[in-house]
Amino acid sequence: MITHNESIDQLPIEIRPAFGELNVLKHLRKAGITKNFGYACSYLFQLVFVLIFHHRNWFQLLDSTKAESFPGKDTVYRFLNHNGFAWRRFLLLLSAEAVSKTSSLTSDKRVGVFVVDDSMYERNRSKSVELLARFKDHARNCYYKGFRMLALGWSDGHTFIPVDFSLLSSVKSQIRGVKQLIDKRTHGYKRRIESLLPAPEVIPTMIDRALSAGMNVSYVLMDSWFTYAPLIQAMLDRGLDVIGMVKADNKRYLLHGRHLSLQELYYAATPVQSTKKGILRSIHTQLSPGIPVKILFVRHRTNKKEWLAILSTDTTLTVEEIIQIYGIRWDIEVFFKCTKSLLRLQKEFQGRSYDMLISHTTIVYSRYILLAWQHRQSTDDRTLGSLFLLLCDEVGELDWAVALSQLVELVNDVSKKAGKRLSKLIRSQLQKWIDGLPSYIKAYLPVLVCES
Repeated sequence: MITHNESIDQLPIEIRPAFGELNVLKHLRKAGITKNFGYACSYLFQLVFVLIFHHRNWFQLLDSTKAESFPGKDTVYRFLNHNGFAWRRFLLLLSAEAVSKTSSLTSDKRVGVFVVDDSMYERNRSKSVELLARFKDHARNCYYKGFRMLALGWSDGHTFIPVDFSLLSSVKSQIRGVKQLIDKRTHGYKRRIESLLPAPEVIPTMIDRALSAGMNVSYVLMDSWFTYAPLIQAMLDRGLDVIGMVKADNKRYLLHGRHLSLQELYYAATPVQSTKKGILRSIHTQLSPGIPVKILFVRHRTNKKEWLAILSTDTTLTVEEIIQIYGIRWDIEVFFKCTKSLLRLQKEFQGRSYDMLISHTTIVYSRYILLAWQHRQSTDDRTLGSLFLLLCDEVGELDWAVALSQLVELVNDVSKKAGKRLSKLIRSQLQKWIDGLPSYIKAYLPVLVCES
């Protein structure tokens, strides 16, 4: 008789504990991602989740010798294309669980932040993908087909947890529109409508959902593409300060009744006396319409003749603290790189519906959350609990003199058990080593001098 394998057995052994600790399947059911008959949604979710650990995509897995033990292609595609599943609610529940557990390992004095940024979601070879649009990649100065992946993440400077995202399309440069005959009451339709909104309108709603889930932070970190007065004011209305890069554009800053550009503000700023050479100047000013800010000017790393400007609405921070907090923003860049290069975002499934893009992206984000939680556990010594504290106490009581005495005694014991010639060699070498030690160290070894 062959026992039936449970659905949980398909998970790698290394992943199973994290699945249980973060209550992944519980959050899946709580978000309403269930079925009345057929394969359970929890089984199908785990099946797609572990594809990356098999080093195969779905088609390669069906072509393997294990194809008979898996459901058909249509079953998985119906699961991913379902427009009634609340994938956003699932991701928010999972990320809130991970943030709660991570915060318990973090000091209260450590700063928690939200990070907002967008990245390319490319589908250059596609023609019939729903809501496909044409965007410009400003880094490479070229155009691509796909979406803008607007993401919100939480970080404490050590662990980054993705919280929410939106795949933004475009009204002006849209290639494909919304498919017809979709139920307007579903979650899928609401996300389609959201995809046509500009990013500054989507970000505040993302922040509201994260705050309502119980994530408490002090700052919102932004790139220069988002650091504008309306969005900054929206964050301040929610009790959050903003730290972000500022571009030298048409924005004007109020200083002593004068409206200055960023270039003019640089020459009006006071030079900073700091141990860090890269910090140039700082100044207190106001951003229209009357938002008090502190702007810090730092030297460009690659071009020493240029400078960069960092804005902070918390004017009580020192220049070093502003740079330290803003440095956390780089975590989201690492997240984008990891999801695309390692977790196979954009590549694993080539579906045409907008629902599949949302569901698969959510599963990829879930992979990152579990890996981030496991990484935190393996690198944070406090997760060892009382065992780590006992080891610390033992090491603290073991001073160098006792350790040196034990080492010499151990060598003496080994020499006694060795052969005659080897024992003589060990003792002579040990004697030479002791003779070469300083006198204050020899004082701790009066009875361990080797016999001739």
